[in-house]
Amino acid sequence: MGQQEKVATSLAGAVSEEISASLAEVDAELARRYPGDPGTRQPVHTVYVPGDALEPGTLRSWGDQALAALDEHAPDASSFAAVLGLPEELAGPVHDRVRAKLEREPVEDLRIDFEDGFGPRPDQEEDEVAARAARLVSEAYANGTAAPYTGIRMKCMEAGVRDRGIRTTDVFLTGLMEAGGLPEGLVLTLPKVTYPEQVTAFVRLLEAFEKAHGLDAGRIGFEIQIETSQSILASDGTAAVARMIDAARGRATGLHYGTFDYSACVGVSAAYQAGDHPAADHAKAVMQVAAAGTGVRVSDGSTNVLPVGPTAQVHEAWRLHYGLTRRALARAYYQGWDMHPGHLPTRYAAVYAFYREGLEPAAARLAAYVSKASGDVMDEPATAKALSGYLLRGIDCGALDTAEVARLTGLTRADLDAFSSPRRGDLTVTAP
Repeated sequence: MGQQEKVATSLAGAVSEEISASLAEVDAELARRYPGDPGTRQPVHTVYVPGDALEPGTLRSWGDQALAALDEHAPDASSFAAVLGLPEELAGPVHDRVRAKLEREPVEDLRIDFEDGFGPRPDQEEDEVAARAARLVSEAYANGTAAPYTGIRMKCMEAGVRDRGIRTTDVFLTGLMEAGGLPEGLVLTLPKVTYPEQVTAFVRLLEAFEKAHGLDAGRIGFEIQIETSQSILASDGTAAVARMIDAARGRATGLHYGTFDYSACVGVSAAYQAGDHPAADHAKAVMQVAAAGTGVRVSDGSTNVLPVGPTAQVHEAWRLHYGLTRRALARAYYQGWDMHPGHLPTRYAAVYAFYREGLEPAAARLAAYVSKASGDVMDEPATAKALSGYLLRGIDCGALDTAEVARLTGLTRADLDAFSSPRRGDLTVTAP
């Protein structure tokens, strides 16, 4: 290596020790507030079904209706690709994977709705529907027909419906406990949050439930639904959504954008309420920045344009939904809402096209990073993390196969997990 350099310093070791001591609280705060992504699977969508519409065969029914829509309005790969503008090389792979997904796992995340989709009902009726929902969810997990993630959206913490929301949450969770316990894929959604104190109140509710049943503290997490302008910008000018994450005390798993409630709140007229409106872009950008590094994931909202009616009308709705979904994916909103079975074909088509068209470039960049090969892009560790996360998301949703990713990158699933995890430490790459 040539001549050995003389190394000299001017500062005593005590200086470094004093600096580290002065930053100890900051180090602890960073670790607490910004633990990074949890590394678990994130569903590509959430399907909302009113509580009283839930049946044992609901998920299979959605898949069958989506397949029937494909058969009627785009019966083969070329016709489906023509509707959506897919390039020829993606037509077959996307179409085949969409059909396989609809047959195998049509819904990744099911939310049983007791809020807007359910509306005000007599207390006895809502009690009975919530108890029935708990029974059906428990049975679905027991017989293997449940979506990977399932839960309820209760009424919010505003004064007029607070007691009802608390009771429905209690009835549903108690029903699950009596049927054998809380499933691993349990998800709760708290809607129309305006003040961080409402998040704090929901945390107290869950703490009381956990204590009553001897559950580990923090066992039950929840999503925060962003549907009001006050949840983005508080009256004092601060980003209220960041304070809401903190108020959740580590229980927040997601921030879900409510397209139509939020749009109406800021005065957007009905004809222009959509996920690509500038008001929506602003809200989601604030959500994204507030959630970055916290382990809380951001979800886009929905479209209310349903793919129903004659074929030309279905195709128009499909193109709209496909375009909105692709737009969201490019902006790193990897989840959204689907409100109708006819949305499932274009949800998965958009997701699968997004990952399949980027598979080879992403794999090549990651392989080059691992081997330190030269190329026309010089990537850094943060980009390697993003590349591995991209490939993992594609695998988890069915867009990519583990074997093809391993072949193109030379990396195993464990290697990809290690790259994408903020707590991976030193990476040891193994052969696939």
